[in-house]
Amino acid sequence: MSAETWDSIADWYAEKLRSGSALHDFARDLLLDALPGDLTGHGVLDVGCGEGIITRAVAARGAASHGIDPSERLIEYARAAEKARPAGVKYAVDDGRTLATIADASMDWVTAGLAYNNVPDLPAAFAAARRVLKPGGGLAFTVPHPCFEAPRASWTPDGQRLVGDYLDEGFWRSANATGVRRAGNQHRTIASYAMGLVMCGFTIDLVSEPAPNARILAEQPRRAGLPPFLLIAARMG
Repeated sequence: MSAETWDSIADWYAEKLRSGSALHDFARDLLLDALPGDLTGHGVLDVGCGEGIITRAVAARGAASHGIDPSERLIEYARAAEKARPAGVKYAVDDGRTLATIADASMDWVTAGLAYNNVPDLPAAFAAARRVLKPGGGLAFTVPHPCFEAPRASWTPDGQRLVGDYLDEGFWRSANATGVRRAGNQHRTIASYAMGLVMCGFTIDLVSEPAPNARILAEQPRRAGLPPFLLIAARMG
């Protein structure tokens, strides 16, 4: 199995999202539901923005929207979309562990859509988010559901989900040649995400495990009864 990276799969990934991905559209909408409907006057930083699927949606709600991602190729896609349809979004190549391009106490919200599961150092990422947030600012993020998308999870012949190694935290790479996690993924338990926020001084407002919608089930009926994502929203304590 080749050692794929986010830069090496960027062309495939951008096309997947732009041609319509039921799972990614669902994850985007979940995250948006955790934010105010009107973000006029709010600064929002989208960590791990990729080609900008969430960053653009936040800008459409009136936010001063910023997106960062460590993949230069994905930022190229995001900037090309901004050039084609200007929304005032600013993009930068940056690391979610440091957010070096973002000033202290400059954002009202930090979002991370399916991104923190790609960051090696979660405490550093939460600390960076806290640094750039204004007092009372909020953090909302989604990750692939840690239980049902654990390393070595699989399907039985009759369509039942085998959980895999839920407690085996750390980096792993999917063997699925057409899956996103062939570029690697950092698996963590739900407790690690929740307690990581608490230890960093956040107050958790929301933990949600929504059932898949009809569009996902039409494409992947085996997912019935299994939440594909974990959503957490928190505020600076």
